[in-house]
Amino acid sequence: MTMAEHDSTSEITRKRDTYTPESLLAVAVEVFIERGYDGTSMEHLSRAAGISKSSIYHHVRGKEELLERAVGRALDGLFGILDEPAASRGRAVERLEHVVHRTTDVLMAELPYVTLLLRVRGNTRTERWAMERRREFDQRVAELLRAAVAEGDLRADVDVRLATRLLFGMINSIVEWYRPPAGSTAATDERVADTVVRMAFEGLRK
Repeated sequence: MTMAEHDSTSEITRKRDTYTPESLLAVAVEVFIERGYDGTSMEHLSRAAGISKSSIYHHVRGKEELLERAVGRALDGLFGILDEPAASRGRAVERLEHVVHRTTDVLMAELPYVTLLLRVRGNTRTERWAMERRREFDQRVAELLRAAVAEGDLRADVDVRLATRLLFGMINSIVEWYRPPAGSTAATDERVADTVVRMAFEGLRK
């Protein structure tokens, strides 16, 4: 082995060793969003990460595992909201407002991961699983909306299914325009979430 080959091998090993599953996942998500999951190859991921394909395989079995971890992170954040005390106790309308607010929080905090989740198309086992989980989350929120209507806190003349779709349409659209401004703080994100809740429930409340 020449000195140049040795240096190159050492550099690849160093990068592989300094890369973590978390940092590799962050790079993969960026590439998936830019190129689309179907349009991304292991070569694309290797180039974006600056490490060899074999080094990627040191961390994961392949690109579908990276996709599963990425959308799983977004889904864990969303379903975690439903387990929070404020989402499980009290009047349904208050629980619903909490879920809407926190869903917006999670979307902004995990922006690349939620963006990827919203763009899966069902072409692979992982994508179909992610879409099914998304539907389950939407159904749980729709159940809260129905309960709030039954308790008399929300308008009964609004179709629950339609209201749920419109609600998530507004929330999910945030991924298309929200970019954390330089020097932004938690208060900045809080204002976005507060505005979403206010706009949604001023139209839904009696």
